[in-house]
Amino acid sequence: MNYIGIDIGSTAAKVAVLGETQQYFVLPTGWSSIDTARAIQEQLQQRGISLDESLVVSTGYGRSAVNFADKQITEITCHAAGCAEKYPNCSVIDVGGQDTKTIRIVDGVVSDFLMNDKCSAGTGKFIEVMANRLGCDIDHLFEIAERGSALPISSLCTVFAESEVINHVGAGKPREDIAAGVVDSVAAKVAGLAGRLALSDQVVLTGGLSHLPLFAQSIGKKLGHPVQPLENGRYAGAYGAALLAQRLEEKKNRKEK
Repeated sequence: MNYIGIDIGSTAAKVAVLGETQQYFVLPTGWSSIDTARAIQEQLQQRGISLDESLVVSTGYGRSAVNFADKQITEITCHAAGCAEKYPNCSVIDVGGQDTKTIRIVDGVVSDFLMNDKCSAGTGKFIEVMANRLGCDIDHLFEIAERGSALPISSLCTVFAESEVINHVGAGKPREDIAAGVVDSVAAKVAGLAGRLALSDQVVLTGGLSHLPLFAQSIGKKLGHPVQPLENGRYAGAYGAALLAQRLEEKKNRKEK
């Protein structure tokens, strides 16, 4: 039996497979979550993973599009499950494409959480927009930001913040200083959200930016508290969904005995 977690976010779809094999892969979400779910199904088949011999849990923005899922579970619960296995008492900061979440976990269970408002200024989408404006991808933006001194980008709105970046470019400011300002701006907004919850001793970063040490360090400085990137943090939701699928099967087996 395989246990499959599928986390369809606004930007990327992450898949974790536990059981006979342990596999992870990611696909772009594109404009249609339904098409993405179909592409995931095809990818699983190509990898020799039979859905007839699997239990599937879907989560994330597009979880309802996964018509072959056995159960749908919220991303808050799945992210918590994905982190709690290693850190049963922690605070999770998950920076996604369109939203940012802070989750407090006590004894492996969600005790509280907060999500940002509809503005994308504290999310991965904001960084993507700014990276495009600076003519680079997200990883390169962080690479050059490490060499820069942050310029102020104070607007809470992505559109106005982009105007600030354009003004800095027009004024001939160094690209690395603008990039550092972008990272600093997002880190400040994420820390502002995270700081509204009582933080645990252990704070972990998940999401598509969790592989970038500078981002965790920047959030930590704003919080005045160290932030640890979770290993394979991009897959935290998908991994948590797969773990929950496994627990559903175990619960079912106990009832049948």
